[in-house]
Amino acid sequence: MKSIALLLCLSILMCAETIDCTQVFEERKTELLKEVEKIDEARQSFEALQAATNALFEKQRSVIKEKENAIEKTKQAIDDKEKKIALMLEENKKLLELIDSKKNGKVDETYTKMKEASAAAILEKLPLHEAAAIIFSLPAKKISQIFAKMDAQKASEITQRLRQGPPFIELNQNK
Repeated sequence: MKSIALLLCLSILMCAETIDCTQVFEERKTELLKEVEKIDEARQSFEALQAATNALFEKQRSVIKEKENAIEKTKQAIDDKEKKIALMLEENKKLLELIDSKKNGKVDETYTKMKEASAAAILEKLPLHEAAAIIFSLPAKKISQIFAKMDAQKASEITQRLRQGPPFIELNQNK
């Protein structure tokens, strides 16, 4: 009987331990489920944050792309205007050269047809660089005739300026 009592005690203890293990496992299972829920909530929050961040990046990327396109269009417009301005500048230079050549041709023709004494009197009164520019364009024979009628000092100064060669600009003038 002692052995039956001992066996009965032992079986009661085992059942009690079994019940306690099951209860512990159930409590642990509940705790683990709560932890899984927390992890799932954190994962969902992270995914939401990641989606919001990606959306923000995409929005910023599209804004930057729009600005780059606008800058490229502006740059292209500026390049086109620069080309147009360069063409207009070249055209204006050609027109200016044509006007200068016509003007100088008229001046040269006028002094060529003029009497030497009259031409000498006018050239003596002009600034040195202008007189040299006019005389430079005249034929050599006409130059010698004008110098013969001109004041020797003025003829000497003009000759020195002619030796320097074109362009005949005033010494203190920048072109």
